[in-house]
Amino acid sequence: MPLLEYEKEIFLNCFHDDGLLIMSQGLGLERILINLIKVYCDPGNLVFVLNNNNVEEDYICDRLKSDGVKEIPKVVTNEFTAPNRQKIYTEGGVLFVTSRILVVDFLTENIPANLITGIIVCKAHKILDSCQEAFILRLYRQKNKTGFIKAFSDRPSGFTTGFAHVENVMKNLFLKKLFLWPRFHANVASCLDKHKIEVVELHIQMTSTMVACQTALLDLINSCISDLKRYTSAIDFDEITVENAIGKSFDIMIRHQLNPIWNQLSSKAKQIVSDLKTLRMISQDLTQYDCVTFFSVVNSICTSEKTFGENSGWLFLDSADSLIVNSKMRVYKTNKSSKKKEDSKLKGVASENRENENVPDLEIPPKWTGLSEILAEIQNENAELDPDFGRGKILIVAEDDRTCSQLREFLSKGGKNTLASLYNRYLASKGKYMEVTSPKKKKQKLTKTKPTKEATLVELTEMEPEEIASRLNTEEESNEEENFRCSSQDAYYGILSQPAVIIHPIHGGSDSLGLQRTLWEINPHYVILYDSCMKFVRELEVYHATRPHVPLRVYFLIYSNSVEEQQYLTTLRKEKEAFEFLIKEKALMVIPEERDGKLENDPNLHAVSALQAPTSSRKGGMEVKAENHKIIVDMREFRSELPSLLHRRGIHIEPITLEVGDYILTPDICVERKSISDLIGSLSNGRLYNQCVSMSRHYKRPVLLIEFDTNKYFSLNKYQLDNDVSIRDNTSRLALLTLHFPNLRILWCQNPYATAELFHELKVGREQPSASAAVAVSETTDYIDKYNPKPQDFLLKLPGVNLKNYRLIMNKVTNIYELSQLTEEELTKILGNASNAQQLLRFLRSKADGLHQVGLFSAPSKPEKKRPFKRKL
Repeated sequence: MPLLEYEKEIFLNCFHDDGLLIMSQGLGLERILINLIKVYCDPGNLVFVLNNNNVEEDYICDRLKSDGVKEIPKVVTNEFTAPNRQKIYTEGGVLFVTSRILVVDFLTENIPANLITGIIVCKAHKILDSCQEAFILRLYRQKNKTGFIKAFSDRPSGFTTGFAHVENVMKNLFLKKLFLWPRFHANVASCLDKHKIEVVELHIQMTSTMVACQTALLDLINSCISDLKRYTSAIDFDEITVENAIGKSFDIMIRHQLNPIWNQLSSKAKQIVSDLKTLRMISQDLTQYDCVTFFSVVNSICTSEKTFGENSGWLFLDSADSLIVNSKMRVYKTNKSSKKKEDSKLKGVASENRENENVPDLEIPPKWTGLSEILAEIQNENAELDPDFGRGKILIVAEDDRTCSQLREFLSKGGKNTLASLYNRYLASKGKYMEVTSPKKKKQKLTKTKPTKEATLVELTEMEPEEIASRLNTEEESNEEENFRCSSQDAYYGILSQPAVIIHPIHGGSDSLGLQRTLWEINPHYVILYDSCMKFVRELEVYHATRPHVPLRVYFLIYSNSVEEQQYLTTLRKEKEAFEFLIKEKALMVIPEERDGKLENDPNLHAVSALQAPTSSRKGGMEVKAENHKIIVDMREFRSELPSLLHRRGIHIEPITLEVGDYILTPDICVERKSISDLIGSLSNGRLYNQCVSMSRHYKRPVLLIEFDTNKYFSLNKYQLDNDVSIRDNTSRLALLTLHFPNLRILWCQNPYATAELFHELKVGREQPSASAAVAVSETTDYIDKYNPKPQDFLLKLPGVNLKNYRLIMNKVTNIYELSQLTEEELTKILGNASNAQQLLRFLRSKADGLHQVGLFSAPSKPEKKRPFKRKL
């Protein structure tokens, strides 16, 4: 896989220096990453690759195998035990490891940190100071000062939000250099311009009804935006425009601005936000799908009682009427005389007009016609055996799988039959289905031998499905199909055998890299962009520049003056503005010398909170030493941000598997952490009650920590609070929980940062927890299900009985009365300690009278759940 000139320059920059590389989408970031990994695929190195999913890992491994690399990177998951992982680490090479496993192995010193060659971080725009990857890099830099860190991203817009976002990301990555490579970079432009692709742009005109629908939709969107600005002033009005409203990221942008005050918004404002999302979806369906699908969507929304009753008012505007009428005109016949039916005196004429209104007259999408013309042109060109192109493969690229499926059906059955099938599926009333006609058979049937001239697309669409099937299932053609079949599961094959046609979606498939796989595996001579995609256009440029000997022609279909065209242009503009912003930020950025974390005793790596006293400070004439705080954390909590933030405050984290609680702050303080969604679920299923029982039994100070986000509203109850206490009300459940457990403390924290600060305050001046004691508590939790809890509590209160020996008593005797009848020798034998036996016997002898009235340890009423002090068999 040879690299282009600019790719070689980028590769050398990344290889020699640690830094953050930000590229335009589609310019070959995966190619640079694969070549960089190839360099380190050797047992003498130990390199970790972070922030990739399974699909991307498989893609990298497949490309390395095809390049002849012997030492393929290994994937380490939770299926491997800690000793097995340690063995894999010592064997070296490149490893794909999940962030959670890597954090735990760093904390437990299961990784030979001094032997690590370096760490490669993908999707660097997601690296926040509280994420797992930042935690890993901080642990890595504490123990290794020589290894490299290299970060990659192809989302420049991800670095433009927030204050000094790119600088903060580089700080979290411990990087000092920033490499920017946009599409307009001089080296990139000169390299790709050497091998320009032959592009045929087809600006397809929308039908008059499509234009009318689009105009109505834009008017409705503009009206909703004006209403939203009138109902709230807490948004950036420069960003809330019609141009941005039709973009795919508009919903995220507007909710990001309104989430902090969502509970303060009126119901009208909330409904407008929902209506904007609905209208944006309809506007995309207009150019994406056929007339039947579009009208069924519009009709279902406009006739829905819920939408009609809860909409913000756009359904009552004239533009909404225009949208409904014109979308219906694309499906049904219209009779001009029907407009005058009210003036007509003949009832028969009126009834006839009403019948005409329900006669389907389906409008074929203009893009379908354009696609058929392109395929017919390609077939005629192949029939003439063009020396440059010949019988090349055709790759048709559409937005999603639904569009690809429709295109496959259109190319197989024809436009009218496809629309008739869709009409019968979505709109036909009972007994009024459209007839799907089979095209007339040809006099000369197709045989296994190749015809001198390939059938045109029109001939193919006129064939019967049986004829098409027989044409595709011949032995010769099946062998040809095997030759071009690629590894992507999202591709549609067949349709035409010569030239072979492959249809593949851009988004929404099972494989996010499937389209890229298909492009490089089948080597098409023709690519038809049924839907536009900036990233894939760039990938085509790189593909053709890498293989200039393979002829390539690209057909670009787009509706002129449409929402689709505006979305594509807006995407280009935003990426350019993002790179211009990053270029200015790079020029003004101040990078401290210790940013890379390679200096000894770096203060950024060993943060000391103001709550901790300096080592040499004096207070009250006495020298005070800094506290080495430690918190025991449950393994499952490493999915959250809190362990990373605790470690950032200089607190030592010890990961173990806890059965009781999530965080052990001190020998007495146990914390169960809940998010709002977890809290509601635990209150509903009763799990929180059992957790509070366990914490109260084993710790003096059980704590329930409830974490919420100040940037998002929340409510414990779906409906408004009532004065009456109801068991179905979450607030009532929480109140009953506090009444039942008087020792339980409930803490509310607005984010993980506040939680880390609160934990630090709770630990100041207190004893550090013990991991062995926490494990011992976990081992005793099994007895909760085996024995009654109240007799256990009573037994633990007796002199001479503790957590170490009370289980020995429970295994030997049935109840307290039986215990009181034992001799000192028998008690000493059970407890294993004469002093404890004497204390217990002295107490029992003085209080033995009436103990038989206390009750048995077992619970006779529920024998299936609680057992006496006898081990289960």
